[in-house]
Amino acid sequence: EVRQALSMMKQWAPMDVEDALELLTPKFTHPAVRKYAISRLKQAPDDDLLLYLLQLVQALKYEDFNEIHDGEVRQALSMMKQWAPMDVEDALELLTPKFTHPAVRKYAISRLKQAPDDDLLLYLLQLVQALKYEDFNEIHDEYARVCGKDPSTAELESRESRLMQSGHRGSQASLLSASVLTASEMTSSTTSRRSTDATIEEAPAALDNSVSVNNNTSVDNNNPFSEDPSEERLSLASFLISRACSNSVVANYLYWYLLIECEDSDAARDLTARHMYLAVMRTFSHRLARGNADHQRTRSFLARQQVFIDKLVKLVKTVTRESGNRNKKAERLQQLLADPDAFKFNFTNFEPMPFPLDPNVTIKGIVAKKASLFKSALMPSKLTFLTTEGMEYEAIFKHGDDLRQDQLILQMITLMDKLLRRENLDLKLTPYKVLATSSKHGFLQFIESVTVAEALATEGSIQNFFRKHNPCEGAPYGIKPETMDTYIRSCAGYCVITYLLGVGDRHLDNLLLTRGGALFHIDFGYILGRDPKPLPPPMKLSKEMVEAMGGVHSDLYHEFRKQCYTAFLHLRRHANLMLNLFSLMVDASVPDIALEPDKAVKKVQDKLRLDLGDEEAVHYLQNLLDMSVTAVMAVLVEQFHKFAQYWRK
Repeated sequence: EVRQALSMMKQWAPMDVEDALELLTPKFTHPAVRKYAISRLKQAPDDDLLLYLLQLVQALKYEDFNEIHDGEVRQALSMMKQWAPMDVEDALELLTPKFTHPAVRKYAISRLKQAPDDDLLLYLLQLVQALKYEDFNEIHDEYARVCGKDPSTAELESRESRLMQSGHRGSQASLLSASVLTASEMTSSTTSRRSTDATIEEAPAALDNSVSVNNNTSVDNNNPFSEDPSEERLSLASFLISRACSNSVVANYLYWYLLIECEDSDAARDLTARHMYLAVMRTFSHRLARGNADHQRTRSFLARQQVFIDKLVKLVKTVTRESGNRNKKAERLQQLLADPDAFKFNFTNFEPMPFPLDPNVTIKGIVAKKASLFKSALMPSKLTFLTTEGMEYEAIFKHGDDLRQDQLILQMITLMDKLLRRENLDLKLTPYKVLATSSKHGFLQFIESVTVAEALATEGSIQNFFRKHNPCEGAPYGIKPETMDTYIRSCAGYCVITYLLGVGDRHLDNLLLTRGGALFHIDFGYILGRDPKPLPPPMKLSKEMVEAMGGVHSDLYHEFRKQCYTAFLHLRRHANLMLNLFSLMVDASVPDIALEPDKAVKKVQDKLRLDLGDEEAVHYLQNLLDMSVTAVMAVLVEQFHKFAQYWRK
């Protein structure tokens, strides 16, 4: 019957190219049907094929490369190289687990090479996750070429020595010293650094071939890690390492993203993936070690960062064990920070190094007397760092919390902010920085602000809060117009973004206000539609927030709605990028993705409503806003939350 059906198909009048594209969708699996579609595509001129380029790339994920003859594979890959170059945003999809053919993945890497470092940093978190879908054998072979060791054997040997040295499992510092860097390289003294630099200067100008990305690639002094021009031999791991070796900011984040994947966690993990990440980390470390003075300095500051964080973790654990209330613990925190002998580390005056959270800032000490603890259950530490520029940089160090989910959400907010700004839409967002330095601790940038709950409690209303800090006689509501403009824009931006990401557990204690008028969200423990409260409104838009705009009939409220519509339409146009980034996170250790990894991408896609035209999408958002403003349940939940907060004061 199949043969008869296929025979009849050949007798049909030739199908149009537009119709033939449907035969390449997942609904049609028989090879002969798909080959018929390809035979029709061959009749299309190149100009027409370019119109369908993205659809054709999408179709690659449904092809069974094992069932295709080598000649056809070569022909398909040859055609791929003749296409107009794919956008980097679209090429990210070729690195998801749906695309397994090495040539397709290497084509994606060749497109990533065109991305500037600023853009690469936006995707770096996902690219590190994409290593899970690479050829592990290729990564281990690269490690063996560069380091001359078998990664799995080296890992087992180093773990035994780690346990002997640290006395407990999972020590990040011991992982660094035994598995990634040697003990001498962990030294942060000036003498050691000068000695290292002197050794570098005396080293031969050329490095041996084992340090290059490929054995037959020559290396020069200017860029000892230049990639092989042959795209077929460029792996994702070697690409990331190469870019990190040429940019210390990329190196900073690559190191910390890799390190957390190398953790020897007691939880069930894919051991082969962990060995792969260890191999990438050691290859990266070895490349830096064999590089020029700049690479040596990068390796040195990464080691010093790790020592600093390891000491800080020990200090915070000591404070946590102290008896007494929060004020007593805060006093103890200040005492320990000021005592260089307590942990054999001078927290108030150490060798300058890039701050892991923001490597563009160089820190040299902590102001001990300004350290404090927040009132939440884990009592995070607020630390004030001194920079080499004579400025202060405030950050929060959280211990006992996995910040990877917050890290992902803030990365997406940062990305959306950049996308909107490219469309000349500045919504006054506050994409503060978050870095998970382990599955149990990490840093968050501190932004001077108050919670909406506190502003309401002390001033009576949001408008009163703004009027106190930014008064302007003669202006509407007696508030500086730029303050109200910032408030309106930031409300619109976060309403749309938190809706798209399905952020839950919103209450007036995790909505913050700056004196300049910016509203922003913190604490992203519930995303993708999860919420501990019943019947959450689709958008977090409380009565008090609307009253600050002058009510639902005010000009400012109508401007707020316009900004919401504009932001929603702009972000829908970048849906492919956002969905690709979430696709690369399905196997990451992000709690709310791990619950239903197969549904994570669809949850975001459903919020974008790509099935609607622009006009319909605006009407849809209008209805969501109306529902949120009139939500009664949200008001009741806020009251319960106030009771809970009372017992923490």
